[in-house]
Amino acid sequence: MTVDDACATEGVDVGREPDASDSLRTFGAVVQALREHAGLSRADLGQRVRYSKHTVESVELGRRMPDESFVELAEEALGNTGALRRAAKHLTRGEPGLAAWFRRWARLERVAVSLCTYECRLVPGLLQSEGYIRALCENDIPPLTDDALEATVRARLDRQRLLYERPNTAFDFIVDEAVFMRRIGGVEVTRGLFDHVLEAVKARNVTLQVMPACTEDHACLAGPIQLLETPDGRWRGYSEGQESGRLIADPKEVSKLHMRYARLRSQALPPKESVGLLERMRGAL
Repeated sequence: MTVDDACATEGVDVGREPDASDSLRTFGAVVQALREHAGLSRADLGQRVRYSKHTVESVELGRRMPDESFVELAEEALGNTGALRRAAKHLTRGEPGLAAWFRRWARLERVAVSLCTYECRLVPGLLQSEGYIRALCENDIPPLTDDALEATVRARLDRQRLLYERPNTAFDFIVDEAVFMRRIGGVEVTRGLFDHVLEAVKARNVTLQVMPACTEDHACLAGPIQLLETPDGRWRGYSEGQESGRLIADPKEVSKLHMRYARLRSQALPPKESVGLLERMRGAL
């Protein structure tokens, strides 16, 4: 995956993450535009691609993922412009277990050379243990179905492979001490969480700093921050709230987040002291 594939943000509304069906609707609109330009009805195109009129309609309305045969036959029937073949490469049904608004950021993470995360609500997803993930899912409102819960667990655990599969990527985390004081899922789950986090931060490319609860200064009271650097040196930010998320590409906004994060790093405990604090909290359970 290239940076351009993962982050086509210039000239695009980055205020929200595309819904899982956006790519299907866009592809369908291209099919419809080419069909109408060719003066064909849906029934006419259906005969040429050897699919029913209803299938053509479902594809054009973004309700159905077209298979390879449909793409190739429709391409030939609608002028061989190459538009459908190229558009089909970007089709997706979405990524089960990841919130729709988070998917573009998750794709960017796969090509990033560095990631910086500050959290004040919960342990960052890349550091969560399986038991902690399950506890979070069980606390979700409205309740998740069994299938949705398992999909979420799998998606988060799969995402954590970044820490091990990208040893040249720098992962930097700052987490409020209060997050580790919570007992989400109970004492045993919390012990497992501490063990998981302490093991993860042993890697040379992973750094964790804890923001002490007794601090008098705090540069990120406005909320969580996520930043990443792409291979071509561009920086992106991400801001998330309840049922929403925003990918931030504007240089001025990203610069502001950078300044806050940099100040917070100077206010948080150094990495070794942070690990020592977590070990003492783990021992006190």
